[in-house]
Amino acid sequence: MPRLEFTLTGDYVELHNLLKLMGLADSGGSAKARVAEGEVKVNGKIELRKTCKIRAGQTVVIEDTTIKVLKPN
Repeated sequence: MPRLEFTLTGDYVELHNLLKLMGLADSGGSAKARVAEGEVKVNGKIELRKTCKIRAGQTVVIEDTTIKVLKPN
């Protein structure tokens, strides 16, 4: 199970943008589709909101990949 880390540059990142930035979706449309199909969990719960604000301390899981979101330096 790959574990990735993402450091925010602001207060939050929208879920579909995070998937695209981490290379887990080829495009914004692909990322939005994956969220809409219930493939993504945020803090252990399925998240269907494509523009859900992901903040520092949250964990996003898609398939077997876990992304830990870190606060900006």
